[in-house]
Amino acid sequence: MSYLLLFLAVVFGYIVAVFFQKKGIEQMPLILAFSGAFLLSVTLFEMLPEVFESENEHIGLFIMGGILLQIVLDFFSKGAEHGHVHINETNPSFPWLLFISMAIHALVEGFPVSDNDSMLIGVIIHKIPIVIILTLFFHKAKFSSAKILIFLFLFACMTPLGSWFSSEIEMLKKYTVSVNAIAIGIFLHVSTTILFESSKDHKFNLAKLLSIILGTVIAYFV
Repeated sequence: MSYLLLFLAVVFGYIVAVFFQKKGIEQMPLILAFSGAFLLSVTLFEMLPEVFESENEHIGLFIMGGILLQIVLDFFSKGAEHGHVHINETNPSFPWLLFISMAIHALVEGFPVSDNDSMLIGVIIHKIPIVIILTLFFHKAKFSSAKILIFLFLFACMTPLGSWFSSEIEMLKKYTVSVNAIAIGIFLHVSTTILFESSKDHKFNLAKLLSIILGTVIAYFV
């Protein structure tokens, strides 16, 4: 069921983007702020205590590794993981660098959701607005429907694939804590970047503050 939900999150984001294609979504910064706060809160409330309960003495190193990995991925994706898409609109070829970086991001974030329902919800809430932004941008850049669907289909498969790797491949199970720590680093970087970049001129306003508080409170009770 978790594999299906992760896949359907991308489908839902695509449908919303197609529906709002012409008029756009003015509330997207608030949606991003909510998703960033929710993802950050679930990471701190659920994942961080779990990995530090393990006997792995290199948890901090792996978390920092995840942050650095996401910085490298941002270099190639231009920040698409947290709502910024920058592609040459005059040459709408298949964005391989964007896809590879987002595929790695999605694959790693699939590992901790295999046995954590709260993290599953957090990843879904994070994924939907990103897919909406990607789809709207691809349409604006006049990508063909085939390219958009191929990109999103492959992207939709990555997180369920990571979750499947984590739960079904015996050889990887002994590295679960380490990979989860890397995922924590990725989530920390992405969610905090979303919180500070999801409003004009990086300024907080009341609506954004309420969105962040709402995302944090809901995450606490999930």
